[in-house]
Amino acid sequence: MPRRAVAAVRLVVIAAVTALALSGCDKDMSRQDKDKTWHAAQHLPNGLEWPLTPPPDMVTRDAPTAAPALSLALLQRGQERYAIACAPCHGAVGAGDGTVVERGFPAPPSLIDKRIAAAPTGHYVDVIANGYGIMYSFAERVTPRDRWAIAAYIRALQHAGAATIADVPAAQRSGLQ
Repeated sequence: MPRRAVAAVRLVVIAAVTALALSGCDKDMSRQDKDKTWHAAQHLPNGLEWPLTPPPDMVTRDAPTAAPALSLALLQRGQERYAIACAPCHGAVGAGDGTVVERGFPAPPSLIDKRIAAAPTGHYVDVIANGYGIMYSFAERVTPRDRWAIAAYIRALQHAGAATIADVPAAQRSGLQ
C-alpha cells in the first residue's frame, strides 16, 4: 500500500475512534433514568424496613437541644471536648493562637474578646453546629450535648480572661505572682 493510502486509513480510523468515543459523552443529564419524586425507597437491601432506627451514638442534625444544667461535670466535659475540637485553632485559653495558626492558617477571633463574649451562649452552640466564617460545621463531630458543654467551658474561659487580681480572694492572692 502506498504511504498516502496508509496515512488516509490511519486518519479515517482515528476519526472513527474519536467519533465513537465522543458519541458516549452527553452533557445533557435530563435524559438519564432517575426517580424525580421525593419519597423513601420502596425496598431496602437486606430486608430492612423504613423507618430505620438510628444507632444510639449517632450525631443527629435535628432540632436544637435545650441547655443542660450547669455543673462541674458539664464544665469538665466541655474542657475535654474543647481541647479536642476547638483548641487547635482557638488555643488553650481561647485567645485565637492555636497550633493551626502557628502553622500559617488564619487566626480565628479571640473567644475572650468583649465583642465575642457579648454573644448569647446559644450562639456558640449554633456556630459549633453550623460553622461561621471560615470555620466549618462540627455538627458531625460534636454531639448536641457536647456543644452545650463546650459553650459552657467557653463562658468559663471568658470569665477567667476578664478576671482581675481584685477578683481573687485575699487569702489566695499571696500565691499569685
